Amino acid sequence: MNELTPIEAYCAPQLARAQKRSRRQVAKSLPLDTIIEGDCIAAMARMPDKSVDMIFADPPYNLQLGGDLLRPEGSKVDACDDEWDRFESFAQYDDFTRDWLTEARRILKDDGSIWVIGSYHNIYRVGSLLQDMGYWLLNDIVWRKTNPMPNFRGTRFTNAHETMLWCSKSEKSKYTFNYRAMKALNDDLQMRSDWSLPICSGGERLKNDEGEKVHPTQKPEGLLYRVLLASTKPGDVVLDPFFGTGTTGAVAKRLRRRWIGIEREEEYIAAARERIEMTLPLDESNMVTMAEKRSAPRVAFGLLVESGLVPAGTVLMDAKRRWKAVVGLDGSVKCGEHQGSIHQVGKLVQGAPSCNGWTFWQVEEKGELKPLDIWRQRHLGGL
Repeated sequence: MNELTPIEAYCAPQLARAQKRSRRQVAKSLPLDTIIEGDCIAAMARMPDKSVDMIFADPPYNLQLGGDLLRPEGSKVDACDDEWDRFESFAQYDDFTRDWLTEARRILKDDGSIWVIGSYHNIYRVGSLLQDMGYWLLNDIVWRKTNPMPNFRGTRFTNAHETMLWCSKSEKSKYTFNYRAMKALNDDLQMRSDWSLPICSGGERLKNDEGEKVHPTQKPEGLLYRVLLASTKPGDVVLDPFFGTGTTGAVAKRLRRRWIGIEREEEYIAAARERIEMTLPLDESNMVTMAEKRSAPRVAFGLLVESGLVPAGTVLMDAKRRWKAVVGLDGSVKCGEHQGSIHQVGKLVQGAPSCNGWTFWQVEEKGELKPLDIWRQRHLGGL
């Protein structure tokens, strides 16, 4: 390793301060926590080089739907047949993808990362272009839908998953990966690349005044919670160039990340603004994560946290109210000097050889303590 010359050593502190000022200036020039209305390529072209920490992209899938899709009893399926998902050819779609990925690469910081989600219609074309353009593929994540839409025609397998590609800007990028937070979210087991989560439904699904879905492919907040928790830090700038109804912005606000959304459809923008306005960020004191086994179906405590059933900041108690533990945003719990999974911390506070955290820890509801296992059963009932 080369030593600094006297002049370099003298200038180093001034250079560091100048770089810090430059980063602050870039942050000030970004439209933070804002939805930019218009075309994503043009909007990204106006943003400074190397100015965002992470990009989550849910681009058009180019589904190539031919005619209406009908259920067995004859009713029409509300599928994705909007104008924004129509392309004349694969070549046109590839050109569009190449253009937005070029701008994304320019504005992504050298140590930043990008996530792109897609179906079998488009993800292989996107993946090929990502690699051709110098992005470094870190993982392909399979989102296995626990409640997928059936194949109504009965001509193919039920399409029960989507694929997310996670890439760093280059092979040498020092990207963010909160490994221990992911492990804590998964009950102290290493997080795998297959994620079982339900599709967006129920109260989370945004509807218009006629009771119809606002957006055909709205993503569940649990999916974005895991993505942002895994690959960003509080205060990081997250860009979503295909913002839709604002799932990325809502979760970013909840986790105290800064966000920028780009969207061209007025109906989606209105829904996103209303949704994000109603989202409350987590209290600062609950932002701590872990510093850098089962029944069937298995439910990790982290699933309850990311779904909002047992949100970060919830106070857990044992049945006799001797100990209190606070839930962290990664599903870890903290009680005094002890921090870890619900099972680990329960074991440590009791000085016991083992502990079933689902039955040991309780949550107060309407003045009555109830074991965490009740919330696990509620989660299972909603799958």
